[in-house]
Amino acid sequence: MVAGDTAMIVALADSLFFSIDPGEARGKVLLFLVISFAPFLVIAPLIGPVIDNLAGGRRLVIQLVAVCRIVLSLLIARYVDSLMLFPLVFGALVLQKTYLVSKSALVPSVVRSKDELVEANSKLGVIAGIAGFVAVLPAGLLQKTIGSSATLVYSALLFGAGLFFASQLAADRVASTESESEQRLQLRVARLQLAAVAMTMLRCAVGFMFFHLAFWLRDQYDDSGTAFFGAAVAMSAIAIMTGNALAPRIRAHVSEENMLIGCLALSTAVGVTAALFGGIVSGIALGMAVNFSAAVGRLAFEAIVQRETPPATHGRAFAVFETRFQLGWAVAGLIPVIVPIPGQIGFLLAGVITAVALANYFAGVRSVSRRALSVRRAISSRASRTGRRAPAPRAPTATSRPAEPAPGVPPPPGARRRRTSPARSGPRRIGRRPTSRPPSS
Repeated sequence: MVAGDTAMIVALADSLFFSIDPGEARGKVLLFLVISFAPFLVIAPLIGPVIDNLAGGRRLVIQLVAVCRIVLSLLIARYVDSLMLFPLVFGALVLQKTYLVSKSALVPSVVRSKDELVEANSKLGVIAGIAGFVAVLPAGLLQKTIGSSATLVYSALLFGAGLFFASQLAADRVASTESESEQRLQLRVARLQLAAVAMTMLRCAVGFMFFHLAFWLRDQYDDSGTAFFGAAVAMSAIAIMTGNALAPRIRAHVSEENMLIGCLALSTAVGVTAALFGGIVSGIALGMAVNFSAAVGRLAFEAIVQRETPPATHGRAFAVFETRFQLGWAVAGLIPVIVPIPGQIGFLLAGVITAVALANYFAGVRSVSRRALSVRRAISSRASRTGRRAPAPRAPTATSRPAEPAPGVPPPPGARRRRTSPARSGPRRIGRRPTSRPPSS
């Protein structure tokens, strides 16, 4: 699926990005930001519940997405030079986000324990990066020799391969019959919400740096700025693949929460350093740092969601959080698009974004940990006080009888005396006691 997306991006690059006139770039980018966020307005309220409730589970959703992507790729190849291109591209973006949400929701059903979530997410990220790199070479060759239509047909073939592999997935569960209010409460877990805010700020830093580097390099270095920006994008892609590969090793030593703290700290430190030194190298290094941190942080956050929420509601959860992340990315990207910012000032702003997120997340995690510790201590103290007052009650059995005191030994204080009846003479009668009848007249 990622390979098909890569081929489609190559096919549409000439008409949607590289042919933009520098004088019209900011207006075109504003339109791009709106288009990139719009699919999530559909994903969160509509697609998320469908992913969880559709009979057949997320596997069927991924299969349907692959079929629709094949059809859309062929339609885009047919209408690539007309106004029909824009609604078709919008549909492709909606399906792309649907696939990402379904993939993240499907991961817990293919791992043996929650400790393997980061590793599983990491493998998916590495495979996606390799697939995109392999697919871009034939796509670029077709684009240069034949044109966009051939590249889009190639994209449809790649989505067909994705459909074949999706049919090999195991079916997973669908959503339970919980009420909507209960499902919303499950998404408000303190640790989960803190991690969501931290990840949103990381995505803000990524969006801000992407557009800041694009316009700063173009304004500062004219024609060579495009080459420098291409180098920055390539190095950022390498940083993302490196983060995906190293995340399981990091998880082997620290928890997911500490992974997020480390990602925010790294971006803050590099941002402040880049603001002090300035220059192209510092800007590219900061772009690599925020993308590396976002890649590692994303894997940690996905593991937290997969761990803290019921499996039957993962589609809703990821749809909600992905909407927040994309909104943060788009809003932060608007700042350098609307307001021209000097290079070092922009680097400092990126560091400030992650520094605020670091302070908020660190303080929040400590507060939640203290509250959890106090609750555990209160429960333990209550249990110990109860244990000193009286021993644990002994379950009575059918044949158990109170112990008889020895002859001549008084019973212990507080013990209840057993009432005894005088011995009866003669055989004991078995059955109902005869009732007294009135004398007959």
